[in-house]
Amino acid sequence: MAVRDELNELEIQFQDVQLGQVILSDPIDKQKLKSLSNQLNALGFELLEPGKSVLISKIKTVIIEQIHHEQEPLSINFSSLISDELNHEYTYLSRLFSSVEGITIEKFIVLQKIEKVKEYLIYNQMTLSEIALEMNYSSVAHLSAQFKKETGMTPTKFKGQSSHHRKPLDKI
Repeated sequence: MAVRDELNELEIQFQDVQLGQVILSDPIDKQKLKSLSNQLNALGFELLEPGKSVLISKIKTVIIEQIHHEQEPLSINFSSLISDELNHEYTYLSRLFSSVEGITIEKFIVLQKIEKVKEYLIYNQMTLSEIALEMNYSSVAHLSAQFKKETGMTPTKFKGQSSHHRKPLDKI
């Protein structure tokens, strides 16, 4: 709402305002852009250059690729992986990500891991112990606690619920 108010006050036409993103109706001149940047800074927001948006997208891509598509488990921590892949200090990337996305990189990683765990549970081809090992959790208890914190249910309960919602291929 604060960003929307500033855009209206500066008579900048826009199509949509969402967390971390504004879609303008028309390009704006440098003077209005500078005014907008100053107003947003006064409110505690930062106007991101296009390169910063690309960095956030790349952070997400590195995380998603590692969690959902890599066959080998990560041998270094995510902060090192992200920093190495993007050639920036992790603290800078972390602050940038949090300021735009409203969650930390660590929370984004947890959410992606939980989605992958859900996938494994739905396909029912691995035990919870195997999933914990595959996803680099220190124990089944740690995986279960994190899963319950994020979803509100235990992995076993989720697995039981998801099996009722799936139809065999011959019933589709």
